[in-house]
Amino acid sequence: MTDSRRRGPGRKGLAAVSALVGGVLVLSACSSDDGDKASGGKESQNQVDEAAAKKTSAAQIKIAPKNGSDNASINSAAKVTVSDGTLSDVSMTNDAGKAVAGKISPDKKSWQPSAQLERATKYKIAATAEDSEGRKAHENSSFTTVSKANSFIGNFTPEDGSTVGVGMPVSINFDKAISNKKDVQSAIKVSSSSGQEVVGHWFGANRLDFRPEDYWKGNSTVTLKMSLDGVEGADGVYGVQEKTVQFKIGRNQVSIVDAKTKTMKVTRDGKVVKSIPISAGSPENKTYNGKMVVSEMFKETRMDGATVGFKDGDGKGEYDIKDVPHAMRLSNSGTFIHGNYWGSPSIFGGANTSHGCIGLQDAKGANDKSTPGSWFYENSITGDVVDVRNTGDKVIAPDNGLNGWNMDWAQWKAGSAV
Repeated sequence: MTDSRRRGPGRKGLAAVSALVGGVLVLSACSSDDGDKASGGKESQNQVDEAAAKKTSAAQIKIAPKNGSDNASINSAAKVTVSDGTLSDVSMTNDAGKAVAGKISPDKKSWQPSAQLERATKYKIAATAEDSEGRKAHENSSFTTVSKANSFIGNFTPEDGSTVGVGMPVSINFDKAISNKKDVQSAIKVSSSSGQEVVGHWFGANRLDFRPEDYWKGNSTVTLKMSLDGVEGADGVYGVQEKTVQFKIGRNQVSIVDAKTKTMKVTRDGKVVKSIPISAGSPENKTYNGKMVVSEMFKETRMDGATVGFKDGDGKGEYDIKDVPHAMRLSNSGTFIHGNYWGSPSIFGGANTSHGCIGLQDAKGANDKSTPGSWFYENSITGDVVDVRNTGDKVIAPDNGLNGWNMDWAQWKAGSAV
């Protein structure tokens, strides 16, 4: 062999071979095995996406309120719903990790907690659902309920299911001052089975009472419906209550106290059923005039004069009786109608000697049922009216106790915000 034949290709030939090999390598990297063009990569990714989609549940879970909410309602905000599937498990816990009871609906399309939530509390919800092919979907959320500082509630009387006298108003005391009275009052409805018109009256910024023009009809039913959830009572302060209350009105009992004759006539449905001698406030400490409603009843209670301004020079009460029998409150300022065992029997029907209360003859221990004090207590209920006359004093303020009946109907309606 000559030298030239042993040397093989020249430099140009080597470059050509190198380029050819490089081209083969490049072509190999960009093509599919069957010779497809660059589109083969897209088809591969689509196949992956399609396969993943086939494994994903079609169920769509929605949790309310929105994740991260910090002013949620304690009544109706929390709810889990699902479309294109059914709920299989829902758990809810508070910020202490305590489980909150709840129920999945019969059709397994929704879930809600079983009871009202707490204010200013963070809650977490975890939900699982399945679609028609049994594929599972999961969703998690957390929210915080409205704080006490940003919400208000109304404490009301009388209680649900109670039976009260014809003078008992619906009285609501709010724990925050209400400036948006119209919206708050509009969210509260009071109605009677008697068909009587019922109107609300505001006493200041925190108290709203409802009553008809005349006393409630005996043996009727009164319904209070509070729809305050989300109602703005003042700037940035919202209601949280959704509540319906019903109470019964008992027999019509009104007792007329005449301080001049020192007698009380107990009437039912307009007929006198008993006449009882009494002792009202002394000339120095007259009893208020006016229609007063029994708001509380105690078989025995302590009465300390110092708590209502009757003090001796040493600062102690002019009286301090620890076992006053058969006491029934008529005002917030301390007016009661009650039994009296310490006074001479001659004062009842004979002299007005009290510090402003109305006294009935009674026995120590409140166990002698033969006394007038015991009889009146046993035959009274909260909401009964005691109409006091001829004391020589002023008429009691309508908001001193549950005594709005001392306003005429025009005055009462003028205090409504709607």
